[in-house]
Amino acid sequence: MTDVHPEHAQLQADRIYLGWQYILLHPDPGPPPKRPSPVEEPAAAVPDPAEIELMRRERLQEDMLNRPVRLFRLFMLVLSVLILAVAVAGYLAWSFALLGLVAAGGVAAICSYALLQGDRAVKYRVLEQQARDQRQRKERDKELFRAQEEHARRYREWQESKERFDRQLTWYAVAVPHEIDRIDVAGGTLPGWSALITLLGATRLYSGGHLTVLDLSEGAIAKDLIELARKGGDDPLVWVLPVDLPRLDLGATLKPEAFADVLAHVVSVSEEHRTTRDLSFDNAILERVLEVLGDNATISQVTAALRALAQVGDPRDDLRFGLITATQLERIGTLFGRGVSDRVVIERAWALESQLRKLETLGTQAVRLPPARLRVVSMDRQAGVFGNRVLGTYVATALTHILRQSPASDRPWYHTIIVAGADKLRGDVLDRLMDACETSRTGLVLTYRSLTPTVRERLGRGHAAVAFMRLGNAEDARVASEHVGTEHRLELAQLTETISDSLPGLDGGYTSTISQLDDEREERDENHADLAGDITESTEWGRTADKISEKERVLQRSREFLVEPHQLQQLPTTSVIVTDATANGRRVRLADANPAILTFPKTTLGELEDVREAVLALDPKATGQDGDGEPPPNLGPPPPRLDWRKGRQ
Repeated sequence: MTDVHPEHAQLQADRIYLGWQYILLHPDPGPPPKRPSPVEEPAAAVPDPAEIELMRRERLQEDMLNRPVRLFRLFMLVLSVLILAVAVAGYLAWSFALLGLVAAGGVAAICSYALLQGDRAVKYRVLEQQARDQRQRKERDKELFRAQEEHARRYREWQESKERFDRQLTWYAVAVPHEIDRIDVAGGTLPGWSALITLLGATRLYSGGHLTVLDLSEGAIAKDLIELARKGGDDPLVWVLPVDLPRLDLGATLKPEAFADVLAHVVSVSEEHRTTRDLSFDNAILERVLEVLGDNATISQVTAALRALAQVGDPRDDLRFGLITATQLERIGTLFGRGVSDRVVIERAWALESQLRKLETLGTQAVRLPPARLRVVSMDRQAGVFGNRVLGTYVATALTHILRQSPASDRPWYHTIIVAGADKLRGDVLDRLMDACETSRTGLVLTYRSLTPTVRERLGRGHAAVAFMRLGNAEDARVASEHVGTEHRLELAQLTETISDSLPGLDGGYTSTISQLDDEREERDENHADLAGDITESTEWGRTADKISEKERVLQRSREFLVEPHQLQQLPTTSVIVTDATANGRRVRLADANPAILTFPKTTLGELEDVREAVLALDPKATGQDGDGEPPPNLGPPPPRLDWRKGRQ
């Protein structure tokens, strides 16, 4: 049989991997066929009891019919003896005696012949029965031989089916093409997001790309990904805000117009119902303030100018600290003239200052950063909820402007941005980020904890794939089931439920690397390039899966379910229902985002459709099903050494 080498299932840079689907192309053949047992064969040497009884009755009946003939023959023999005796004694003439002897002997002979014929008839019936029994024994022997031949044939077929079943792949990659502009992940838990982001990020980094994670979940979901990158030889950059805000230089190179736009959107984070007109008004105030301050103005200078404009506090303090100059203070006082609108400007300036002061330390201690392919910006869970929303909005909006100024990449998804907890951002902030990523051909992954009206309007909009994870809210589950379609029947592996139930929740938080840049760095083993081994050693998913036996990993029982709301509320932690549009219509697939599945021996990086096409190309007779034709060849495990440095720019 033709084999397909593992190289045919290499990781592909033009695929975005979201998990693996559990599929058995060959069903379990069950136990081997039972061999015909001698105990089950009919006893060849034992006659039928009914026939024995019938023969006994016939023999008795024959004896009863022959009894008068025997008595008459005996009488004739006795008469012959008497006649002979009388003749010898001289009482009867020999002529008469001979005549009597002939007559009596003839009658006795006739009786003997009749009895002999009866015995022959009985013996004939016995022989006939024996011949019939012999024929039946031969027929039974032939049937037993045919049964043994049939058993041998069925056993050979069972062996072939069992070999295909044991050799077949069980986990096939679930990926979407890089033509997809965006991936929307709806629902899910923090451990589930951790698994998905670890898998997606690891495969993008190995493909030679760059990854930026904006973690608004406050759950340290990229922690395993960071450890995995370090194990592979990278040194990720991790900002934990607001502690690392002084070292965050994001947006420092923006032009005043773009910087004013960013700050206006930051202020709008607490005012969900603000209109474009309100944003324009705030943007106009900020643009004029920045025009006074000049290029490269810092947030602290902007807030000082806003305090002066709003007439809050003593401006001499800001003059003494060098935040603004006397000339700038005088110009700020004459920016908006005097009159009825003065009070409106003062109120908006005060509101702008009260929120932007949370960013005052931004970039005040900027340092020269080493190159890194993985960058993580996270929010400290100990900080305030509102402050984190302000910081998250700033980072997202600043990224948007940087992308808008960048030329379109000739490699889609070469740079990938993941925003975890994107439902904490305003709808217009999300829209601008989506448009900027699409224009610059930057990959974008958005995860939402709940399907708010803002999220529903944007879910799957444009050329996007949608992935649904566990949805705790009943209304969210209903919306998701309608989006996917309740007619779809999906297959869930038992292993997915087992690991999801056994894995503990996320604990701890991120450790900032920005604040440790001056410290002595831990030496990395640059020769360590085994991604599967790194997953086992560096991630909680890998350590949990490593405790599961080989048999449980490879051939797992599974169950099917329909895409119904109550089923979506009970999905295992790592289950992902992926929907994307293709030339043949919309695909719906159930995947397990557990990155540890990559380490299993029956996992392939090839997708199910690609595997089938490869099999048919090598052997047109192969059907991938039991019966005629060769089974799919074993694509083998993933390449044993996955070099993170391969394809780096």
